[in-house]
Amino acid sequence: MESYIIIGLLVLLIILVIIVLFKSFKSNKEELNVTERLGKFETTMTKDISDFEISFSKNLRDDFDKLNDKIETRLNLINDKVNERLDLNFEKTNKTFTNILERLTKIDEAQKKIDGLSSEIVSLQSVLTDKKTRGIFGEVNLNYILSSIFGDNNTSIYELQKTMSNGYIVDAILYAPAPLGTIGIDSKFPLENYQKMTDKTISLKEREEYEKLFKRDVKAHIDAIAEKYIINGQTSNQAIMFLPAEAIFAEINAYHSDLLNYAYKKRVWITSPTTLMSTLSIIQMIIKNMERDKYAKVIQLELSKLSDEFGKYRIRWDKLSRSIDTVTKDIKDINITTDKITKRFDAINKVDIKALENKQD
Repeated sequence: MESYIIIGLLVLLIILVIIVLFKSFKSNKEELNVTERLGKFETTMTKDISDFEISFSKNLRDDFDKLNDKIETRLNLINDKVNERLDLNFEKTNKTFTNILERLTKIDEAQKKIDGLSSEIVSLQSVLTDKKTRGIFGEVNLNYILSSIFGDNNTSIYELQKTMSNGYIVDAILYAPAPLGTIGIDSKFPLENYQKMTDKTISLKEREEYEKLFKRDVKAHIDAIAEKYIINGQTSNQAIMFLPAEAIFAEINAYHSDLLNYAYKKRVWITSPTTLMSTLSIIQMIIKNMERDKYAKVIQLELSKLSDEFGKYRIRWDKLSRSIDTVTKDIKDINITTDKITKRFDAINKVDIKALENKQD
């Protein structure tokens, strides 16, 4: 745009020059002939055109150089921006791929753990098919719950594998505070008929038959606990049956209310790991409150004794205070006497002995 303006100005200048030369030529036509004037005009025009060409070429070359510099600068800026964006996008893409690889690694590790857990579950199922191992499994769970609530080997609150007076061994005996008293806890695991009862691959009639067998098993466990671990004069009139499987407990509570009623009549409370922990936690809270109340009575007695001692202290302090007041008064009197004696001595010291002798003469 600037180059076009310069060219326009140059053309306008040339036109003005031509006009001026033409007027000069016209005014001096009487002095010079036409040939000379045309020659001079031609020479002038040639020189002016030559100067214009040189100036125009120079200006045009300068404009092109400036334009090239600007274009090159802009291209460099654009190139830098593009490189910066490419580097930033490459960094983000690299981070994304790195995160994806990390996630894939974690998923692979989790899959390995799931595979290992599946094999462990299969092995656990094979272990639980044996009645003896199921019994040990239930006892271990019961021991873990008791130790988690009351601490390890806290025989003042519970004992494991306790032999009753009738010769039977209960899995755990709980020394709960009154009015609960001593409560027997025994672990039972009626698994076989439960699994068959809930197996959807067999017919409905077969599942109903296994359901009857499952109920028979549960009732037999309830009867055994009521007969063996509820002893008049030794234990409370109730006992706890611990089911180490939440699924069996949920099945009984959801679909077999007759079993719950049967257990209620026998004074046997059916619990799962979750409900047993809740029950034991409540008992633990009751025990702590009882201990707190016991210590509160001791503290109250000690505070009463302390109050008596403080009363004695108050009487003795009053006596001491009165004595201190008497001593303080005596000290004030002594201070007054001391001041008087001091003033007498000062007056004596200030007396002029010679003046006194002259007065005597």
